[in-house]
Amino acid sequence: MDKQLHNRFHALGDATRFAVVERLLQGPASVSELAAPHPMALPPFMKHLRVLEDAGLIQSEKKGRVRTCSIRADAFDQMNSWFRDRRWLWGTRFDRLEAQLRKKDKTDASSS
Repeated sequence: MDKQLHNRFHALGDATRFAVVERLLQGPASVSELAAPHPMALPPFMKHLRVLEDAGLIQSEKKGRVRTCSIRADAFDQMNSWFRDRRWLWGTRFDRLEAQLRKKDKTDASSS
């Protein structure tokens, strides 16, 4: 797994950051809107946003005094591709295991 992808999964491993991403999936939001549901001061909350931004999951833009955050869909496309590849790999492995177990069951049944 490349470092960028690892950082993206790591960033989502925190409940606060995961909640921020869930909220941003509904559309862009200001930092104050994003921070409101979380019981922490703004400086520690901003660190969470920085982790998400450094991982490439969100982007922010400042207009006047308001910083607005939004999702970077391309980052999630990369993560989805990673899951799709793993799903195929594990599906293939489970299919082979099932075939081996069925073969063993037939062998056991015929020897009884």
